[in-house]
Order: sequence, then structure tokens, then C-alpha cells
Amino acid sequence: MKTLLSSRPVLWFLFLFNLVVALAAPFVLDGTRGVTTAVGMGVVSLGAGVGLVRDRGGRASV
Repeated sequence: MKTLLSSRPVLWFLFLFNLVVALAAPFVLDGTRGVTTAVGMGVVSLGAGVGLVRDRGGRASV
């Protein structure tokens, strides 16, 4: 499962999908629910983005 989640296509999907949801959540959901959803999805998106950057740095040095 770890190799699947760390593959580049999955990381790109997680990054972009969660970023779009994080940006849209405050406009679609009201109040605290929208803010909480935006923060949660933003954290997942940032984690996937860090995985992409970390993976890119490792491949460049090889």
C-alpha cells in the first residue's frame, strides 16, 4: 500500500484533488464545517505536495 500511495500519479491526484476541494469548501459549505473541511483537505494536499517535492529531489540526485 505504501508504494501505491507514494507513486507520482497518486501523489499528483491527491495534491490537485484535495487542493481544489480545500479552495472550494468555504464557498460550498457554511461556517465551521467549511473551514474545517478546507483545513483538513489543505493538510492532505500539502502532504502530497511535500511527497512530490521530496521525490523529485531524490530522482535528480541519482
